Amino acid sequence: MTPLGLWVFLALLPALAAGQDLGRILKAVESRYNRAQSLEVQFQQTLSVPNRGQRSESGALFLRKPGRMRWQYTSPPGKLFLSDGKFIYLYLPGENRVEKTRVKESEDMRAPLAFLLGKLDFQKDFKKFTARGEGPDTWIVAEPRSDNLAFTQVAFLVTPAYEIRRLEVTGQDRSVMEFRFAGEKLNPRLEEKLFRFLPGPGVEVVEITGSSG
Repeated sequence: MTPLGLWVFLALLPALAAGQDLGRILKAVESRYNRAQSLEVQFQQTLSVPNRGQRSESGALFLRKPGRMRWQYTSPPGKLFLSDGKFIYLYLPGENRVEKTRVKESEDMRAPLAFLLGKLDFQKDFKKFTARGEGPDTWIVAEPRSDNLAFTQVAFLVTPAYEIRRLEVTGQDRSVMEFRFAGEKLNPRLEEKLFRFLPGPGVEVVEITGSSG
């Protein structure tokens, strides 16, 4: 092997190793989250839209089987994105209204995360996986099998403990929703009432098809 060829080979080693370990990593991530009954994690969410700049928000995410989800925002304060398993509620305190959408009809890129617990099956839902190392972690990029979804690509950063630390979802409109997670807690005790939406006095409830807030 020539010196140049040796350098190229050494440069490719991390990518080759990530590719060889990809199946094992995916199975380990599935096992971690599919065995969990609930999850609590802090998040920072950034939406980047071509020619429209970025918008960042943050708060706490709570998940519970089956299909319960609560995004409780501290920035902006009072904002709430909640799923009771059948409907999704997006509460916008500045407008004093809530948008109500059936889970199956929602196009919001937060909605698929409700199924992180108990239904994670990468080979069933995605195709054409690629992987690359980033320090001790691994970036995995996957394309969905279905063309009828609101997103075209999902990339996630997996730690050696098989936690999903970051998630990037690319939409059909080339927008990118990025989530950074920290302080993950598996199987915390989460009461059912945490996933019920009870509108306060004067809050307008609007039933819509699709959700993008």
